[in-house]
Amino acid sequence: MMQSPFANLPSITKNLLIINIICFLPFLVFSGAQTEQLYNLMSAHYFDSPLFKPWQPLTYMFFHGGWMHIIFNMFALYSFGSILENSMGPKRFISFYFICGLGGIALQMLVQAIEVHGILGTFTTPDIEATFNRIPYADAKKLAGIYFSSMVGASGAIYGLLLAFAMMYPNAELMIMFIPVPVKAKYIMPAYILLELFLGIQQFGGDNIAHFAHLGGVVLGFILVKAWRLQSPGNYRY
Repeated sequence: MMQSPFANLPSITKNLLIINIICFLPFLVFSGAQTEQLYNLMSAHYFDSPLFKPWQPLTYMFFHGGWMHIIFNMFALYSFGSILENSMGPKRFISFYFICGLGGIALQMLVQAIEVHGILGTFTTPDIEATFNRIPYADAKKLAGIYFSSMVGASGAIYGLLLAFAMMYPNAELMIMFIPVPVKAKYIMPAYILLELFLGIQQFGGDNIAHFAHLGGVVLGFILVKAWRLQSPGNYRY
């Protein structure tokens, strides 16, 4: 009999994987309009958007926008989650996961608020539709992107886990796509951070990735590893 791929995973990592997969099913089952309606309810929106709901900073972590999105995040959770859960313990691991996810949306909203303030001189507007009619087209287009775009994905939490792994197991050698030799975790994570920062600042045309959400997870992950004095079991070098 074939063994389940979840069989040897610790409970929190296993349940997070299962919940994320279940939440991805509407993407496969429902039509475009139904999926959009569900995602508007569960994905994260700018806090002043008419689409914003108070539960979204939590629910956005469990929905994904496509196959590559969920495959990358769940592969990372599967690969590193069990190691970190066993090192931290289940209660601390689940707290770490959610705090990093909340850090992701917090930094993304902060960046959005700065952008809104740069356009309007304030962080909110009482009537977004009326605001569109009184500002230049380029500003209105940018403002619409902030107010009506949505953010989904576990990436903030996942990047927090990746940062924790690199700090707790710095000498672990990992294989990276297109690089034929293993690279130590302590070298990979700084490269990821610099890349996300560069892409977030540049925000290339057609790039719909919330890079600052990734960085928010990294920042909170770093703070928690230091504050909780997390280290590999037995304080040995991996």
